[in-house]
Amino acid sequence: MELGLIGLGKMGGNMRERIRRAGHTVIGYDRNPDVADVHSIDELVSKLKGPRVVWVMVPAGVPTQITIDELAELLSPGDIVVDGGNSRWTDDEKHAEQLNAKGIGFIDCGVSGGVWGLENGYALMYGGAAEHVAKVQPIFDALKPEGEGGAVHAGKVGAGHFAKMVHNGIEYAMMQAYAEGWELLEKVDSVTDVREIFRSWQEGTVIRSWLLDLAVRALDDDEHLTKLRGYAEDSGEGRWTVEAAIDHAVPLPAITASLFARFASRQEDSPQMKMIAALRNQFGGHAVESSEK
Repeated sequence: MELGLIGLGKMGGNMRERIRRAGHTVIGYDRNPDVADVHSIDELVSKLKGPRVVWVMVPAGVPTQITIDELAELLSPGDIVVDGGNSRWTDDEKHAEQLNAKGIGFIDCGVSGGVWGLENGYALMYGGAAEHVAKVQPIFDALKPEGEGGAVHAGKVGAGHFAKMVHNGIEYAMMQAYAEGWELLEKVDSVTDVREIFRSWQEGTVIRSWLLDLAVRALDDDEHLTKLRGYAEDSGEGRWTVEAAIDHAVPLPAITASLFARFASRQEDSPQMKMIAALRNQFGGHAVESSEK
């Protein structure tokens, strides 16, 4: 089948290659002409035979909205747009309504797999009408990992990105747990080989996972992580997960704490910790350090 793919960055470029390896035709557009197959979205649409399927892999928010707006004017009734970026699920409903008014179908698809997806396949969570999903199914099958699992029709429009959002929230908490355990092990004098402790956990333990495998890989590259600064961004899904939990009165203490830990990582000299130190000094006489130290 033919597919138009907009956005050929780290994820999109590898997805194009994996789909082509499965025998499908992919016409890709990117603002970087060095990786693009065509020079514009208009040209991409013109080269596809109807009914067209166009997959969007651009940053969430304004870039996605601009792309949807352009496609709404270029595509025809019966065509389908798939948003495979990390859009917020509430935006999916707006995009579906905008495109449906012109007879264009819409599917939201959460994609997980990162830079490893080209070889291992991508976990896919998609939302939308069954008839639209059926038309795109060959592409889903090409992208997903081999075997029965790895892809799910999660529900109505918005369900795919909602599922991916929750997936990323869980990922935040799991990474935080590994990071906290690693730091504690590093602090104890009697523990002499933290890296090998992590490696030993890869077999036969209940906490073994791909994230643990990646942690060991990172420690093999830099045993005590001395080359890294303790700073971590958040891509947005963690915040959205916590906001959704508040909206639905669902307690998420681990995911929420892991998100706030990332915020703390961005402070060289935490204002909150200044107040904590001051209070501990006031009520317990605990020592404080001067900012000039």
